[in-house]
Amino acid sequence: MRRVCVFCGSSPGARPEYREAARELAHALTRRGIGLVYGGSRVGVMYEIAATVLEAGGEVIGVIPQDLVDKEVAFTALSDLRVVGSMHERKALMAELSDGFIALPGGLGTIEELLEMFAWAQLGLHAKPCGLLNVCQYFDALVRFLDHAVSQQFMTPEHLEMLLIEEDPEALLARFERYRPPSVDKATWTLRLSSGGS
Repeated sequence: MRRVCVFCGSSPGARPEYREAARELAHALTRRGIGLVYGGSRVGVMYEIAATVLEAGGEVIGVIPQDLVDKEVAFTALSDLRVVGSMHERKALMAELSDGFIALPGGLGTIEELLEMFAWAQLGLHAKPCGLLNVCQYFDALVRFLDHAVSQQFMTPEHLEMLLIEEDPEALLARFERYRPPSVDKATWTLRLSSGGS
């Protein structure tokens, strides 16, 4: 595993534990020699993880749309800051550069980005691990929703197990390194349910 993409908030959040978790994840990545791909911002939780990886001598690739550069939120001290034309291009490049995806606490953008990567994994478009670093139970409500989706047969239990959830960065990265995607075909499963099969 060469690089992990981390989605996280452009705000610092209400609790200092969110920024501390970003720093802990940064150190866990650099100890393993894993580079960071992130959204290229110099604010919030995003800044904490990027700055910490840089201070530890690790690789950081920032990917940011031009309109956010124009708003002066880009982390221009990065040696590898890639400016793209849109949010869609940003996600596509981050996915291409990364061998796995982790969400730290963040808002709508963080959730949307991680869930898109998770959906792509469920569809078999990639075989890379996706995970939540569940700092201070931040993602508990999201996990309850996903459990509900399984109970209502919009997702298989095997697909839900593809989302790795831990409170400790080291434990999450250890699971990333052991990850093997399940052999569940979503199309076959959907057709089986539609036909009333068991």
